Amino acid sequence: MKKVMITGCRGQVGRCLVEELEGKVELLALDSSQLDITDSDKINASVEAFVPDYIINTAAYTAVELAENNPEQAYAVNSDGPNNLALAAERYGSVLIHLSTDYVFNGKQDGEKCESDTVDPLNIYGASKLKGERAVMDACTKHIILRTSWVFSQQENNFVSAMLNLRSQLNISVVSDQIGGPTYVGCIAKTLVQIIKGIDAGLMVEWGIYHYSGRPNVSWFEFAQSIFAQAKHARWIDSIPCLHPVSSAHYLTNVERPKNTCLANYKIYQVFGVKSCNWELGLKSIFNKR
Repeated sequence: MKKVMITGCRGQVGRCLVEELEGKVELLALDSSQLDITDSDKINASVEAFVPDYIINTAAYTAVELAENNPEQAYAVNSDGPNNLALAAERYGSVLIHLSTDYVFNGKQDGEKCESDTVDPLNIYGASKLKGERAVMDACTKHIILRTSWVFSQQENNFVSAMLNLRSQLNISVVSDQIGGPTYVGCIAKTLVQIIKGIDAGLMVEWGIYHYSGRPNVSWFEFAQSIFAQAKHARWIDSIPCLHPVSSAHYLTNVERPKNTCLANYKIYQVFGVKSCNWELGLKSIFNKR
């Protein structure tokens, strides 16, 4: 039985991944209180004691706006942490699978972004994640960096929960000029498992960066429309608020966000046979669980 170590196991992806892997592998799932990934000594001790075949890093500082005011903390978690894990993985022969983000792109070009496209983050969050990617690539031979986008689940602290928390309001303004691929955590967890299975099966794996996101690509406004439509269909709400599309310029924030972060998913399909998921099915599963 393969040994898998998961960091950030109480986050959206980490929690779902634990559920997906339980009983299938020898699992060591650690949250931030059990393992601070910015502490290199604790990382080394944990990896040395468990000697995992795979380390999957789902831990991250994802508060985009807070990161602008707390760059040191963002870089510590999103850059120093992955570097510590990469060094430990290299030392003990583990494969490191590290989750990253669409926010490494500036979003100023049309079309879907390939893994080899130029990166140019617009904010501290994106810059810290990019530095983490580069740390992993520099320090660990056997690595997979999985960039994903607009992650949502039945937990709090994502766009779906944010919209539903506003359900009692009559009018809601939602940005309509930022587009991307909403991605359900259940699909990410299954993708990570499929990557592990592919490596175990001896696929000719190209170590490096892969993109994975949901389909179809939409704006935040269109995503919000679907959220409320499905919530009403599932009888979770009685009526749908009036949604108003607004431009990014009208959205008061201290953070610049990329306009287009649609990710091309061809490479991950070619190598691992992973197909893009339909995020609308993920939404349905959320309301079925509520």
